[in-house]
Amino acid sequence: MPEHEFAVESVIEAELALLTPEVRRSPERSGALLHPDFHEFGASGRHWDRAAIIALLAQTTDVESPPVVTSRMRGVRLAPDLVHLTFDTEHGGRHAHRSSLWRRTEAGWLLYFHQATPFS
Repeated sequence: MPEHEFAVESVIEAELALLTPEVRRSPERSGALLHPDFHEFGASGRHWDRAAIIALLAQTTDVESPPVVTSRMRGVRLAPDLVHLTFDTEHGGRHAHRSSLWRRTEAGWLLYFHQATPFS
């Protein structure tokens, strides 16, 4: 597999893991996937930093909750250490277009930026 395809596949795997209740519920597991400078513009319009999103996910994710359903996931390697993912999600009847930037670090691929835009 060419390096650019391996990078995109690695990031898709990490993004999908981050959407599971088991990872979202665990500050250690979710934190291990987030860059120290992570930030997000959520579907609510709110700006989240790394600490705030880790706390929110741990407090609001029920292990029994239905999974986040993804579609149209596509990745592009923008630079040797940067991958951009776009995809849609459906969770609890809410839909969002999503965009994620993943940076390769010494610790591996980490989510640096995320944005969600609701749609119906």
